This record gives sequence, C-alpha cells and structure tokens, in this order.
Amino acid sequence: MKDFRKLDVWRKAHVLALKIYRVTKGFPREEVYGLTSQLRRAVVSVPTNIAEGCGRGTEADFARMLAIAAGSASEVEYLLLLAGDLGLLSAEQVAVLSNEVIEVKRMLAGLGKKLKADR
Repeated sequence: MKDFRKLDVWRKAHVLALKIYRVTKGFPREEVYGLTSQLRRAVVSVPTNIAEGCGRGTEADFARMLAIAAGSASEVEYLLLLAGDLGLLSAEQVAVLSNEVIEVKRMLAGLGKKLKADR
C-alpha cells in the first residue's frame, strides 16, 4: 500500500480541487445542482481515485484507478470550457485552470506508463 500524499500528481490534483471549489462559490445559485455540482464531483474524483488506487493491492489495480482519474480530469477540462462559454468563469480563469488540469493529465499518463513498464 502506497501513501498517496507522497505523490506529486495527487498533491496537484488536490490543490486543483480546492481551487475549483473556490471559483464555483461564485456560480449562480441556480447552478448549485447543475454545473457547480458536476464540476466539483468531477474534480474531486481525480485525487480520490489516485488515493483509492494507492490502497489497492496490485499495480494493475492502481493503473486502472489512474485511468479513471484521467477520465475525470478530462471531464473537468470540458466543464471548465462550458463554464467559460456560459460566462461563469473568465477566459483567464478557464486558461489557468485548464492548464492545471492538463498538467495533472500528463502526470497521470506518465505514472501510468511507469507502472506498465515496471510490470
């Protein structure tokens, strides 16, 4: 069992989740069960799946959970674009947060490749 807190990708994903929670506080009240909830669930899924993968018994299980985290990160990436197009986030906010999501996705891909190479 690995300590997920020691993984750089988990730390970046956790910080991203905190940032998304902060920016979505400014979303309109009518979005609380819509885009706000969807974006928050997706972004929390990324570090959660990394943590869960660390608690799994095998490298293959860990790699599968990283793939799920990457899927959630792609969902976040799209939802940020949608929030920008709806005028809920500025173009600058979308750019900054999207770049962070892309970095997390790159890190997840790199860690996944490393796990496959080690098997």
